[in-house]
Amino acid sequence: MIRRRGWATVFCRPVLGVAIVSTLAFLALFPSRPAVVRAASSPAGSLPQVDLNGNNATPRSLEGLTQQNISRHYGKAWQDLADAFTYSSPALLNNYFVGAVRDRLATAISDQQRVGMHSRYLTQRHKIDVVFYAPEGDLVELHDTLQCELQVLDGEAPIHHEQATLHYVVLMTPSADRWVIRQLQAVSEF
Repeated sequence: MIRRRGWATVFCRPVLGVAIVSTLAFLALFPSRPAVVRAASSPAGSLPQVDLNGNNATPRSLEGLTQQNISRHYGKAWQDLADAFTYSSPALLNNYFVGAVRDRLATAISDQQRVGMHSRYLTQRHKIDVVFYAPEGDLVELHDTLQCELQVLDGEAPIHHEQATLHYVVLMTPSADRWVIRQLQAVSEF
């Protein structure tokens, strides 16, 4: 059973105990609990599916090239996220995650190395609406509805599998040559 509590999604199943709560706490990016996650998405070399709608951006409209770049960089960010957890390598987060969100994800990877539980995102599909594009062009707010298969494993033994729909509020800013994720916050719905 999944219970929604405020801004965080918490998985509650007494039989599976703290390990699954910790694993799924990563999905909510709730940093006060350890997360033990290995994420995987599409086959090697392919990016998660990203459908970005920039038509409702305010107060400034989103240019076509900017929309393409944000979409491409967002997909690459989620692929890097998946790879970082798959290979227990926080350094893979450095290209597209910065600040506190990068630190929380790196902590989750470290926690994964200590405990034998793993989580995987499979067949990621991101439906994104751009809701804010700053007049200066230095900040974009996205609402991401992620549909994926979520698997939880103890070592290599599967203990849980579900189709999941997750919602994230994302803040991205441009860096020298790409858009980076500065905030990734799970929400219950839009």
